[in-house]
Amino acid sequence: MQSSEFSQQCVLVSGANSGIGAALSQQLLEQGARLIALDLHTDQLNVLTQQYPEQLSAIQVDVSQAQAVRDAVEQGQEKMGPIAKVACVAGVLQMGQLWELSAAQWQRAFAVNTDGVFHVCQAVLPGMIERRHGAIVNVSSNAATTPRANMSAYAASKAAVTQLSRCLGLEVAQYGIRVNIVSPGSTDTAMQQAMWQQGSSRETVIAGAPEQFRLGIPLARIAKPDDIAQAILYLLSERARHITLHDLRVDGGATLDQ
Repeated sequence: MQSSEFSQQCVLVSGANSGIGAALSQQLLEQGARLIALDLHTDQLNVLTQQYPEQLSAIQVDVSQAQAVRDAVEQGQEKMGPIAKVACVAGVLQMGQLWELSAAQWQRAFAVNTDGVFHVCQAVLPGMIERRHGAIVNVSSNAATTPRANMSAYAASKAAVTQLSRCLGLEVAQYGIRVNIVSPGSTDTAMQQAMWQQGSSRETVIAGAPEQFRLGIPLARIAKPDDIAQAILYLLSERARHITLHDLRVDGGATLDQ
């Protein structure tokens, strides 16, 4: 029987058009949520809107733009009601050795991965504080705490997300708002597949790469987007009502050294 855990709750998801965000959006809709779905691309969301016309408000927005995010949040709430739960999933991959990165590449990684979280949280928090209730899950990465070759921009931007979230969680706990982090490892998304096109592979990720000082995955599998979505759903749910400032690593044991 399909769960109705999020029935009639207004949930905002950024990066909702593909990958982890799309899997999360599908599960929220199936559980009865009223969904505000943000993404720079909305082709898949537009298809989903036909299936859930009364539950889904899909809004095209670049989360790196503060005013655009504020406008999107206002627009979404006019249709779906006050936002109770938020998942910041939007992110971009930036590969490359530090000395080879352009300033624009570095800045774009932070603009989407870090500033995007800041913009969304800042836009939704006044309402949550007024209502003295809410839950936020920000998607970081296990690369936030583990050095990865050729990933300085991405890892640094995600490390900022992790610490931003922990500090925010401390600040808003007094208002009954929980803030948690989900840190995926290798997940079968377009982002992961782009890394495989640059010299890695599914097999080397699972086995590990000693020449890059990288451990493998003890569970010997790449995560599916649904695996990460389930972790986000748990932390957003009332089942996790006494959990905040937590970093849930969902990586099959890949960061076993921590």
